[in-house]
Amino acid sequence: MKGEYIKYIFALLLFGSNGIVASSIPLHSYEIVLLRTLVGSLFLILIFSFSEKKLQGRRNRKHFVYLVVSGAAMGTSWMFLYEAYTQIGVGIATLIYYCGPVIVMALSSFLFRESLTRAVICGFVTVFAGMLLLNATALSSGGKHWGILCGIFSAVLYSVMVIFNKKATSVSGLENSMWQLVISFITVAIFTLFQQKSTPQVILRNILPILILGIVNTGIGCYLYFSAVHKLRVQSVAIWGYLEPLSALFFSFLFLHEEMSILQAVGAAFIIGGAAYGEYSNAKRRKAAELQRF
Repeated sequence: MKGEYIKYIFALLLFGSNGIVASSIPLHSYEIVLLRTLVGSLFLILIFSFSEKKLQGRRNRKHFVYLVVSGAAMGTSWMFLYEAYTQIGVGIATLIYYCGPVIVMALSSFLFRESLTRAVICGFVTVFAGMLLLNATALSSGGKHWGILCGIFSAVLYSVMVIFNKKATSVSGLENSMWQLVISFITVAIFTLFQQKSTPQVILRNILPILILGIVNTGIGCYLYFSAVHKLRVQSVAIWGYLEPLSALFFSFLFLHEEMSILQAVGAAFIIGGAAYGEYSNAKRRKAAELQRF
């Protein structure tokens, strides 16, 4: 289980650096999402073909349908999120988007029979308070209604992505990640086809950041993410998921030289502390339950 946490946290750090890499690509947000899912899909298809593994998705149609729903939700969620970035800025958009884990945690007790303990709820409230502090400046500036709606849609679709992927238990690891990205690409490609008539204009200087975003951040990142998510509790996925926007803030501070206020630093401490407390309490409770069996 420790290895799964390492993979999940590393995936979140990769996702947190998406904005840094994407900032060097002068394309429309939808075009960036289209290219990253295309390159990521081709990369995982290539790796899967060399692994000589057999496709499991075709053996269980019900679970494959879950994957289709999850992949389509992921692609659509990314498009709404990037549109929210454009309309209301990264701060408010990120804040709204990460209401998704709240939805996941609330539904986990009904869908996956995971009990909501006081420690988990306390840890999650602390984490969410940290997100509010991180985005306090952006939140006070207000935003457009359409941008806020896009953020809400992205959050709801995030929860759909996690829940349906967790339900596809017979398809895991590399194949799970491959189907997720392929279906996401198809979803984004269909939308882009209706959105614009021309194809994205990729020039030579854009190729390297596009390949990094597609292969490393998306291909490898999604593989680590979905192979770990399958083996972690839904509540752990929700709590630790807040490391992604936290890492995005730090990367922006380090590489883009964006300022970090004292309030944001306090918010970062809340996120780390709340996530650690919630997960530590969960681990203690699970260990106590295992000891009672003997």
